[in-house]
Amino acid sequence: MASQPQNGAAEPAPSAGNAPERKGPAEGPVLAARAVSKSFGPVQVLFDIDFELRPGEVHALIGENGAGKSTLMKCLAGYQPASGGEILLRGRPVAFASSEEAEKEGVVLIHQEFNLAEQLSAEANIFLGRELKRGPFLDTALMRKRSAEVLRELETPVDPATPVSALSVSQKQMVEIAKALVRNARVLIMDEPTAVLTRREAEVLFRQIERLKADGVAILYTSHKLDEMERVADKVTILRDGHHVVTAPVAELSEEDMARQMVGRDLTDVFPPKAPEPGASVVLEVEGFSVPGYVKDVSFTLRQGEILGFAGLVGSGRTELMEGLVGLRHASGTVRLDGNEVHIASPRDAVRHGLAYLTEDRKGHGLLLGKGMRQNLTLLGLERFSRIFIDEKAEEAALDAAIARFAIRAPRRDIPVGNLSGGNQQKLLLAKTMLVEPAILIADEPTRGIDIGTKQQIYGFITELAAEGHAIIVISSEMAEVIGLCHRIVVMRSGRVMGEVSGEEITENEIVRYAMGLQQGAEERAGDDHVRRG
Repeated sequence: MASQPQNGAAEPAPSAGNAPERKGPAEGPVLAARAVSKSFGPVQVLFDIDFELRPGEVHALIGENGAGKSTLMKCLAGYQPASGGEILLRGRPVAFASSEEAEKEGVVLIHQEFNLAEQLSAEANIFLGRELKRGPFLDTALMRKRSAEVLRELETPVDPATPVSALSVSQKQMVEIAKALVRNARVLIMDEPTAVLTRREAEVLFRQIERLKADGVAILYTSHKLDEMERVADKVTILRDGHHVVTAPVAELSEEDMARQMVGRDLTDVFPPKAPEPGASVVLEVEGFSVPGYVKDVSFTLRQGEILGFAGLVGSGRTELMEGLVGLRHASGTVRLDGNEVHIASPRDAVRHGLAYLTEDRKGHGLLLGKGMRQNLTLLGLERFSRIFIDEKAEEAALDAAIARFAIRAPRRDIPVGNLSGGNQQKLLLAKTMLVEPAILIADEPTRGIDIGTKQQIYGFITELAAEGHAIIVISSEMAEVIGLCHRIVVMRSGRVMGEVSGEEITENEIVRYAMGLQQGAEERAGDDHVRRG
């Protein structure tokens, strides 16, 4: 970790051989909440929460979307004041007036939503507000050098001079983490840091967390990926509906225990029974489809009532392929809907042809975070609610139906959707997409960044839609998701289709072989109708 002394010049972290003696979790808490409550107007979201974070400890904070995790973290890091109770820093009560004041005391929050200036470079973002100077001038060379060092520690091959707008989602996450590493944090709060990272990138982060622990840094870690808890955390606290449920060593709780405590019910069957096998009716044919720079010569078919999965490593071209199909990217190739060739030049064209795309980036491209639920719900199909003026009564009726069907929970109907939990945002986005009644739904990472209880609901919605006759494409980086939901799975690598699996061949091992380019198994079964190489 790169630290920053008071004169503004960062210093490299000590090597493993001369690391300072670890300050174990047995010490008193460095940061604590005592009976902390929080209300937004008449709506109370935290109820008398007690919480302790100790040096050299990773303390996981988990719960369903809307459980109060993000609110508690923001209270601890100075982004929001608590409505009741007190926060203690090294045993003394504090009331941070701002996040900047908390950072001066060594309490740093890494946001789930990127807090980056898109048009500035990676290095400018890393040191934004903490610029290094030589006399009255910015020391650009030193900031570039230190940025390169910390990005190298994070195994992120990014030129520090690159504008953030040109970075991938996972690279932006690493820049957020780099910002915290140069701020000499003694308390580091990580809000869903691996939500957009690959497994390899997550492992890099976990190694950094181990280094920080050894340096005595206290880490508060939230994630919806329960399998990460044993890997990264020492202790876990579970919240439900704003209330403290349990705090225990991670070793004492299985993933099933954690899930049950989070949602208050058993989740033994996360995936519903698969939708009935689709018939022979082909609703979508794609032949020789290419997206310049991303996808080359891809062909596949989709049947009515089918859930077709697209798997592959990050960068395999799955998202770009689907964005090309719905007119978000320039593309070439043949697309047939119900046997008729169509040309889709825009998402509006796609909707007119009965094809709708649920984006993987609900906050950046899916929802207007400052607008209410009604305005977001009807945006894609606004012409259905307007003649000369918008029929707000009809919109309200549509919102009633969406809230009921998709189990959307909100404290009030006019709340800006940016204030909804991630799971309820995702359900609203699904409702918005389905409001145009598409025959074909493309769902890109439909459960990214949501808790296991809401995942179960989303899986149920997708299966119900398929049973009703909708044809569905699911893109997912979660192996269990495509295996648990899909009738067939197309596996991509480097912009090409490497193979297709169905039936009993839908196994993690088979999918990984194709994703890694290991096709020996497929070549040995060249006559098998269930496997088709692109």
